[in-house]
Amino acid sequence: MPTPDAALASRFAAAALGHVTREYPNKLDHVMAGPGDARSPRELHPIFFGSFDWHSCVHGWWTLFTLLRRFPDLPEAPRIVALADELFTEVNVAAEVAYLARPESRGFERPYGWAWLLMLAAEMDRGADPDGRRRATILRPLALAFAERFKAFLPLAAYPVRVGTHYNTAFALRLTLDWAEPNDPALAALCRDRAVAWHIDDRDCQAWEPSQDEFLSPALMEAALMRRVLPQADFRDWFDAFLPHLADGRPAALFRPASVSDRSDGKIAHLDGLNLSRAWCWREIAAALPVGDPRAGAARSAAETHLDAALPHVTGDYMGEHWLASFALLALTA
Repeated sequence: MPTPDAALASRFAAAALGHVTREYPNKLDHVMAGPGDARSPRELHPIFFGSFDWHSCVHGWWTLFTLLRRFPDLPEAPRIVALADELFTEVNVAAEVAYLARPESRGFERPYGWAWLLMLAAEMDRGADPDGRRRATILRPLALAFAERFKAFLPLAAYPVRVGTHYNTAFALRLTLDWAEPNDPALAALCRDRAVAWHIDDRDCQAWEPSQDEFLSPALMEAALMRRVLPQADFRDWFDAFLPHLADGRPAALFRPASVSDRSDGKIAHLDGLNLSRAWCWREIAAALPVGDPRAGAARSAAETHLDAALPHVTGDYMGEHWLASFALLALTA
């Protein structure tokens, strides 16, 4: 099964460095209360102003810090460190937190950007060097602000969101748990409770996918979340009922990579992300299946097929390049 090597890491790092401070083009998630709120991306978000949109900038930085930890001798490492020291300051974090305090920002980036910010914080916490720990401490007020948002929102969320785009709640909880489990047991417990309440009775998934602009598999993302929150034996029982025909290669759509007709179209380019996120989910699911289970081999094979379809296209067009490396890393490091 492929893993990132130094050459691929350098390719991904160079791409991320090329967009985390590229302010335009920019798609803001910004509700204006009056004319004074008409401000530039960098004025609104002094750290996460690049990468076409706020959440892509957040996970662009997750990509950079993940690569820096795994490949400390990367040629791009000095540039990553210098740029991080410039942007991840107490003043800039305070400004990002202050943006959230606006009444108009209640729904800002919910839940996708919330989860990615916590995933970034979890990665920064893993840094072994003093500078990395210092930056993690600086970012912590923003992580805590999003954790509190999750704790306020999840009790209100009676239903999951099963679409294959930013609103998918399974994806959000799966990422959030990486930060919550070591940092906020109450949030981790809430994530587990919501996942079980939403999905424990799901049976015989039809997997009517992909849709034209999805970058997540609603079926496999739900399974990856339940794999994370359930004890292994309980997950296997649940999974047997959720996708009961998997050993027969059904639903067939889950095994076939999506076809991408136009990578210059940002929504159609989502389908490269679908192939990468499916590979990530397939690898996580395979690891939870019993030794000798033929579904595990099929899952690993599907992961490789999806990776082969998408990895050549992670860079090349900005509409994919500003975010796809993050999903490639999720798959390659699963």
